Amino acid sequence: MAERINFSSDAPWESVAGYSRAVRIGKTIEIAGTTAVDSHGQIVSPGDAGGQTKFIFGKIDKILKEAGSKLSDVIRTRMFVTDINDWEKIALVHGHIFNEIKPVSTLVEVSQLIDKELLIEIEVSAIIQN
Repeated sequence: MAERINFSSDAPWESVAGYSRAVRIGKTIEIAGTTAVDSHGQIVSPGDAGGQTKFIFGKIDKILKEAGSKLSDVIRTRMFVTDINDWEKIALVHGHIFNEIKPVSTLVEVSQLIDKELLIEIEVSAIIQN
């Protein structure tokens, strides 16, 4: 069986709720729901779904690199938004990043996230190609 490697962002909730930022088993990486909260606990781009999306994919890119992967290895994105009317702003950022990669993608509206200023939460799955 392939080795399991857990990756942490050192967020306090990880130990409280018992989860990892990402888990790699073999060539598969799963990244937990990621929001636009910076390393100081501040929400980035309040009121701007596109800005939050861009920031989140930057965080995801960083954890993928730590896990030995990259954005071009992403095979699925799951995006949870608090206002479906923001879909186009989010899609433009997603399209800029994944235009050539074209992972399968899901975008759904939810009633709320952990903080009312958070407009989007994103999960990704990746399989390392080489």
